[in-house]
Amino acid sequence: MADFYGRLLGWEISYRDSDFILMRDPDGGTGLSFQERDDYRAPVWPEEPGQQDKMLHLDIKVEDLEAAVAHALASGGRLASFQGRDDLRVLLDPAGHPFCLFTD
Repeated sequence: MADFYGRLLGWEISYRDSDFILMRDPDGGTGLSFQERDDYRAPVWPEEPGQQDKMLHLDIKVEDLEAAVAHALASGGRLASFQGRDDLRVLLDPAGHPFCLFTD
């Protein structure tokens, strides 16, 4: 997960131990942290009653949607089969978490 988001966002790992990784935006602001779970179940997108709901959802503003989608795919993401809106793209990270790329 950290490798994927590092490639996607251009961030580096700032802390790591046996099951926890922290990344920070080099320009300041928010960060991301990841913790390994043995009982992890990938979420279902779109969400369905009785199935695993998403545990996170990032909305990432980009300048060029087509170029950002290509970069996300090259970084290891995949395009979600369900796209609910024309003005953004829903992708899935390697663990199945949905995230959105959008422009103004």
